[in-house]
This record gives sequence, C-alpha cells and structure tokens, in this order.
Amino acid sequence: MAINHRRPKAETEPLAIGRVMARLMARTGYGREQGTSAVASVWQTVAPDALKKASQPGLVRRGVLEVFVSHSAHVQELGFHKRAIVKQLQELLPDAGITDIRCRLLADAGRTT
Repeated sequence: MAINHRRPKAETEPLAIGRVMARLMARTGYGREQGTSAVASVWQTVAPDALKKASQPGLVRRGVLEVFVSHSAHVQELGFHKRAIVKQLQELLPDAGITDIRCRLLADAGRTT
C-alpha cells in the first residue's frame, strides 16, 4: 500500500478583507469591547432615574447582563424593574442577546471619578 506524503496545496486566492477583519476582531476582543460600550450607553436610557447614578452595567455572559450597584437597597429596586428593563434592552440591543439581569453589589458603582 502506498502512503501519500504530499502536502495539500496552499490556497492561492487571497482571503476576503471582511473575513480577515472578523478574525482580527475576535482575536483581539474588540467586538466585545464595542458591545460593552453599547450596553453602557443604552443603560443610561433604560435604567430608572433612581438607579442611573448608582449603577453601572458590566458584561453580558450567556445572555445575562451583570449590573453593579452601590447599595443593597438598589439591588431590590432593580428587582422591581427587572422585567421592564430586560424588555427595553432586548428592543434596543437585539444583537446583545440579553435575557436576564444579575445584580451585584459594588461600593464604587456609578461613580465616574
């Protein structure tokens, strides 16, 4: 039996620029960074007035948006508005795939300095 030791031919056609850019963005994490900034800007329009200054959105992981708040009372406040916020986020950011919100306590949440 003969064994074929030849290497497969290298592709001679160049890759499409869109494909190259998609790979580069995935490798560097740029797409996730852009998604995070989009969520942050939309959060200011979706969050209730009482929570705008006391909260900040985090990452979306498996459809769950982490939101950091500065006080435990804000965790409960966010729980009351959770369904409405998720619905608005789904309408404004359909590509983010947000299905739920998880609230976490963080002492510096909402501070800009």
